[in-house]
Amino acid sequence: MSEFDALLVLSFGGPEGPADVRPFLENVVRGRGVPPERLDAVEEHYQHFGGVSPLNARNREIIAAVRERIELPVYFGNRNWHPMVEDTVAEMARGGVRRALVFATSAYGGYSACRQYHEDIARARKAVGDGAPELVKIRHFFDHPLFVAANADAVRAARATLPAELQDVARIVFTAHSVPVAADAAAGPPGEGGHRYSRQVAEAARLVAAELGAEEHDVVWQSRSGPPQVPWLEPDIVDHIDALHARGVGAVVVAPIGFVSDHVEVIWDLDTEARERAEELGMGFARAATAGPDPRFADMVAELVAEHLHDAAPRSLGDVAADGSTLNGAPCAVDCCRPAQRPVRPE
Repeated sequence: MSEFDALLVLSFGGPEGPADVRPFLENVVRGRGVPPERLDAVEEHYQHFGGVSPLNARNREIIAAVRERIELPVYFGNRNWHPMVEDTVAEMARGGVRRALVFATSAYGGYSACRQYHEDIARARKAVGDGAPELVKIRHFFDHPLFVAANADAVRAARATLPAELQDVARIVFTAHSVPVAADAAAGPPGEGGHRYSRQVAEAARLVAAELGAEEHDVVWQSRSGPPQVPWLEPDIVDHIDALHARGVGAVVVAPIGFVSDHVEVIWDLDTEARERAEELGMGFARAATAGPDPRFADMVAELVAEHLHDAAPRSLGDVAADGSTLNGAPCAVDCCRPAQRPVRPE
């Protein structure tokens, strides 16, 4: 049995009012030379929803559910907006926490999805200085059976909202946040061949499709950002809807498997832009829920904690090499997932 005295839930953060939006976005892109006009465009998306991202609220719901399932106190910190992780780690130190687990709200490897959370942890501990607790990041969970099951049921529920004649012919389309092609190529331990992020997303989609008994499915990308001359993972979800329509596909079920909880990018890119494009084309459209609100998600977090507290056997469904080198859910190693070019994520 390992000794830990707290759990830190670490997330991206999001604004909770109109006045928060611009400083939040400036935190997201700090040091990256993003032009103001790009921030103007993203700010407009947030203001369309009253300047409030649902992300912090969804994370607080997850935390409340996890507290019912584990024996440790649970803290909440963010990378880009309050509660900032530096402040939370300082609070933990004042409360006498000496060694804590960290659950980052991303299922995948890669720079933004994993390594940057390690950087957040290191920055917070440095800000606190002497007395900062040791922080141990929990593994990736893209292939955990409960994550797969929650996503599969979300697709089933979404598909059931389509007209009866479209339910059996609707194409299942999984989405995740796009990143620069070069950044994805660099995502992985030296010698592995990279592409850890995109391969893990594809594996999660494969597992969910298998759970559904779907013979075919697609993996596409959303929320691209940055200059047009820099290649990002494609196809984009809206472009893919156009392509499916050209092939005669009459309906889509879009599943944001790359995201744990709804936030502005999911709502804008999928519920607004993708849905509107499908409607313009006369296609049926249904969007699956994210996994975070499902009670099994909190059950999964409790299982991941138990791997450290009680030496519980890890559960996964993925095709993992025996030496853990291919798709494994271990956190990024020291030389893993270096940013060839840092992705610009509005959220």
